Amino acid sequence: MDLSAIFTPENDERPLSDIKEGGGFTGIFRTIAVVGDSLAAGDLESIDVGGPKEFHDFFDISWGSYIARMCGVTVHNFSRGAMTAREYCNSFADEKGYWDKSLAAQAYVLALGCNDLDEARQPVGNIGDIDPDHHRNAPTFAGDFGKIIQRYKEISPDAVFFLVTMPREPLELLAEEFQVKHESHRALMYDLAAHFSNTFVIDLAEYGPVHDKEFHRRFYTGGHLNAAGYLLTAKLIASYIDHIVRHNIEFFNRSGLIGPQPIYPKG
Repeated sequence: MDLSAIFTPENDERPLSDIKEGGGFTGIFRTIAVVGDSLAAGDLESIDVGGPKEFHDFFDISWGSYIARMCGVTVHNFSRGAMTAREYCNSFADEKGYWDKSLAAQAYVLALGCNDLDEARQPVGNIGDIDPDHHRNAPTFAGDFGKIIQRYKEISPDAVFFLVTMPREPLELLAEEFQVKHESHRALMYDLAAHFSNTFVIDLAEYGPVHDKEFHRRFYTGGHLNAAGYLLTAKLIASYIDHIVRHNIEFFNRSGLIGPQPIYPKG
């Protein structure tokens, strides 16, 4: 067997140039935790005749659940519609028990930012807002998001973290001020990946599809993804993780030892 087809040199393959239908090497992780907002919670938008628009979290069609079924791994979905990094740190994770060590994962996929920057209009901040003591982080998105990483590193010290940039939208669909914020968010994800150990970027802004009018026609219902959109996102994220693993294969050679080990019966 020629392994060159699997381990293509980095300069000959870009992220997402090959979509892995079965998730590829994402399957090396037994447990993955997803922290995100409506796009991670599988939000669907509905409108009753004569009634208001409603939003519903359908975890079964979230991209995390599709990845679980695709790769045969366990995925904990710690997400909710309209979630911000600040709410997650200040109340939500505590209320739901998501800091519990029994839920420690081998990998964490963190996808927050839209509600923080676009809706709450929180300052993006920078890497300087993160203190070794997360209680002293600055009150910016960088400080709050960094605190999530810091707290999960306390729970699962050897875990791998994947930070997701926000998908790119054309100017006609997104105000220019938010385009600037999204670029700052993308730059922050790379700064965080350089700052923290075992941390990588899933750069959907650069390598994912543009969420233009044609993309919305196919993969959105109203202002949120539809089931096909969430399945596509699952394929993109799993394929991107596969790309990262294959191009850093020696880094991941002890991934099976992350966290408590399963106990198998003797005999």
